[in-house]
Amino acid sequence: MTATEPTQSTEPVSLAAALASFTDRWSPRIVTTVNDYDVRVAKVEGEHLWHTHDHTDEFFLVLEGELHITLRESADSGERTVVLPKGSVFTVPRGTEHKPHAPVPSEILLLEPTGTLTVGDRHEAVPDHVDATTGHALS
Repeated sequence: MTATEPTQSTEPVSLAAALASFTDRWSPRIVTTVNDYDVRVAKVEGEHLWHTHDHTDEFFLVLEGELHITLRESADSGERTVVLPKGSVFTVPRGTEHKPHAPVPSEILLLEPTGTLTVGDRHEAVPDHVDATTGHALS
């Protein structure tokens, strides 16, 4: 199965089991699809990279730990950081430059259109610890 094939299952998917099946940071796994959207889980720690999704919002749910997302919303407003503790959700609006950062090992759930690249449509250089992917199928 490729990352772009539907991963719907006729059985429930345990998020804990899905997260236990890999160790990579910033490398999401697709746990299911909903219409034309992927439901992805990822383990995160440290910094991601500045990037922008030109055509889609990006939904975050913190399952464990804490996620910070620094936003550049307009040239006039500078930067601001939103802090998402466990159980919090946040949507980064399309076209907003942002940089996720996890100060402690954390687990997140993302909802994005199938095929959305984790580093967005526009981004800075991709560091080695970040996987530029449209999501990996669960093994």
